Amino acid sequence: MILKRELNIWHVIALILGSVIGSGVFINLPIVAREAGSPWLAVMAWLIGGIIWLPQLFILAEMATAYPEEGFGYLYLKKAGSPALGFLYVWTVFWTSDTPSITIIALSAVTALSIFWGPLAGTLYTKLFAMLLIMILTYVHYRSVRKGGGVQIILTIAKLSPLILLCILGVSLFNAEHLFAAPQNPVMANKGMITLLVAGVAGTIWSYAGFTNVLYMAGEMKNPQKIIPRSLLISVGIVTLVYTLIALSTSVFIPHDELIATSGQFANPFLYLPAFAKIAGAFLAIAAFISMIGCVNALIMVQPRIEYAIARDGLFFKTFAHVHPKYQTPDYSILLQSGLAIVLLFVGGIEALLGYFTLSYLLQNGMVYSAIFFLRKRDDYKPTFKSPAWLLMAIVAIASQMYLIYGTFIAFPLGGVLSAVILIATGLPMYYYFKYRQLQAK
Repeated sequence: MILKRELNIWHVIALILGSVIGSGVFINLPIVAREAGSPWLAVMAWLIGGIIWLPQLFILAEMATAYPEEGFGYLYLKKAGSPALGFLYVWTVFWTSDTPSITIIALSAVTALSIFWGPLAGTLYTKLFAMLLIMILTYVHYRSVRKGGGVQIILTIAKLSPLILLCILGVSLFNAEHLFAAPQNPVMANKGMITLLVAGVAGTIWSYAGFTNVLYMAGEMKNPQKIIPRSLLISVGIVTLVYTLIALSTSVFIPHDELIATSGQFANPFLYLPAFAKIAGAFLAIAAFISMIGCVNALIMVQPRIEYAIARDGLFFKTFAHVHPKYQTPDYSILLQSGLAIVLLFVGGIEALLGYFTLSYLLQNGMVYSAIFFLRKRDDYKPTFKSPAWLLMAIVAIASQMYLIYGTFIAFPLGGVLSAVILIATGLPMYYYFKYRQLQAK
């Protein structure tokens, strides 16, 4: 059974913004500030973190309009002549980036509410409440693609409102004295600006991750040739502007050392505004919760589609290829990914999971962008959108991912990063197992 094309451009933009703008803006501000070493470099890191997505999105839009179907990286790598790398992509996505992202954001959403009830911060209650949230949203997407998309539009509007307010306040109350304060940490002060920027940009990766996820659902978009390039480029502009202004506003309101001290927690610039001081905690908590629920909703909707696509080809667990006869959703794929995300709730802390996610995400991106060199030689490669200076864009896209891997080892705990390496290494042996099973079935 083939999935229906039911998503319009507003659904797609809402899904992109929902996937990208989530816990990162609240959790990663202190991490980026710490790694960049100074407020103005932290703001630059957020700006560069968005700009480096442009070459990537040009390449992705071209490949996606050539093959507007489910599968994304798996599909492109398979058509490029490497089904083994296509499988490796899906394997690493499932175990080390897509599924953990649901876990991280659900945990962060619950932690945001700890201001109302202390035990929601880092306890068993945090994990149980996060599990309940995942289960409720999973049920919505199990039942309907269209309803899930409608919920996403509402949540995206709700999540952007307080962020835009923060940006307006930051610009209107701009104070250069805070922004250009000298680094207080002598270790950071002795590092080169490029090193600090690379580590800072690596710290933003989690926050900007999510642009690619909507392409998992290319086969469910009404007019993908037009919708894909427009929605990707509009969304990256919105996200980069919002994140850069939020970083600027936070640097204006919160002294750098105090911001760094909140690592692992939510930075709350509203606490430093007299008009918001009394309600700042509750205001940010609710805003963060809504934002991250929107993100979890988007991820649960889009991410299971890639496992569905590869399972249809017989190169993944067969269960993931099932389509619900009534709701016409990839029901088992949705349920299984959410189930694994719930299991991960009880493993590791947020920063370890971020390092685990980031290394894997950068390697996956590098593999996908490399596919364009081979796809352009195919007779059936007829994209309706062509990347400007595609060769340069592809080289920049790949090189930026490889260089930021270095920043990952600087910015995050080694344990999480090495865990990702080990799981990625199991990918190719598993491919040959599924390939053997596929041949046996014939």
